[in-house]
Amino acid sequence: MVYDRQMKNRVKRIEGQLRGVVRMMEENKDCKELIAQLSAARTAIDRTIGVVVSSNLVECVQRAHENKENTEELVKEAVNLLVKSR
Repeated sequence: MVYDRQMKNRVKRIEGQLRGVVRMMEENKDCKELIAQLSAARTAIDRTIGVVVSSNLVECVQRAHENKENTEELVKEAVNLLVKSR
C-alpha cells in the first residue's frame, strides 16, 4: 500500500500532539487539560486508522475486480481490522 502525503501529515500532527502532552506533563499542567489533549490524540489516531483501512480496502477491491476475485473476504478483513483497533 502507498501511504500518501495526507496520511503521513495526519500522523505527524498526532506526533506533535503527543509531544505537546509530554510538555504539558513536564510543566505540571492541569489534569483536565492533559486528558483533553490525550483524548484529541486518540480521536486523531482512530480517524487515521479508518483512513488507512478504507484506503487499503479500496486498493484491494480494485485489484480483486481486475483479477476477477471475490471481494467479500477483503471486506470482512477490513471490518475486523477496524474492530480490533477499538
